[in-house]
Amino acid sequence: MLDSKELSAQTWLARLERSAYALPLLFLLSMAETLIIPIPIEAILIPWMLSQKRRRWSIASVALAGNITAAALGYWLGALAMEQWGDTLIGLFGGAQAYDSFVAEIHDNGFISVLAVGVTPTPLQIAMLAAGATGYSFLLFLLAVTLSRSVRYFGLVILVNIAGEAALKLWKRYSKQIGAVLLVLAGVWLWFLFN
Repeated sequence: MLDSKELSAQTWLARLERSAYALPLLFLLSMAETLIIPIPIEAILIPWMLSQKRRRWSIASVALAGNITAAALGYWLGALAMEQWGDTLIGLFGGAQAYDSFVAEIHDNGFISVLAVGVTPTPLQIAMLAAGATGYSFLLFLLAVTLSRSVRYFGLVILVNIAGEAALKLWKRYSKQIGAVLLVLAGVWLWFLFN
């Protein structure tokens, strides 16, 4: 017999499976994660991939497409708006110290720096702004983002394929706790953002 936690997680996943808007919504959420929300989208991707064996590669591809689109927008935001709104943008995405540090990193290690940020769960916002503001090659920037996020999302598909049912059982058991932690993190981030 299923307990209420398992039932609510299964209901959510079943609704997601039936929705015609699920993949477009994922695209938009992936863009939002890249541009403004510093919470990794894996919290959505993992349970969805676990419940959607046939669509795992599609899910990863849509998340990647949203991420690349947002990275391109962030790059051009850095290139075009840093002079006028730089202080505000930098304040939103980590502060002047993080920005200055990444600008130095772009000058020293360019492609590898963007590649490293894209693989880790580190928010990509500062890298996008710094790459655009410093005039780093747009094509190399997009290539680094594409490669790094491909490793991240398609690696997640491979991990889910390997972990399978054991991972799904863990998700079903702790989905509410994970959701609560993510909600608290979002609240803390918003509090720091507007105070």
